[in-house]
Amino acid sequence: MALQLRPNCEYCDRDLPPDAKDARICSYECTFCADCVETKLSNVCPNCGGGFAPRPIRPTQEWRPGVCTTKQLPSDKRVHLKYSVEDVAAHCARIRDVPPERR
Repeated sequence: MALQLRPNCEYCDRDLPPDAKDARICSYECTFCADCVETKLSNVCPNCGGGFAPRPIRPTQEWRPGVCTTKQLPSDKRVHLKYSVEDVAAHCARIRDVPPERR
């Protein structure tokens, strides 16, 4: 199963196309831009509490049969936070000093 490649930052709603080098995801595919991860979230996913990694870029060219962005389409469903900005800030502040591998 391929990653969804969500089209936007869940915090600021910035567009994150499939080839975005500044897209970050957690292990649940929550998607944020690098700027929000670094300046607003302190590398804490506001949904699950995990850390972030750069989102892989799916090839546009079909190097192998059926494996490319035209055969496995990125998601077009925009996702937004379920929590208030204040709640996110408190959550991130509470666990930002715990390394992601220990959360």
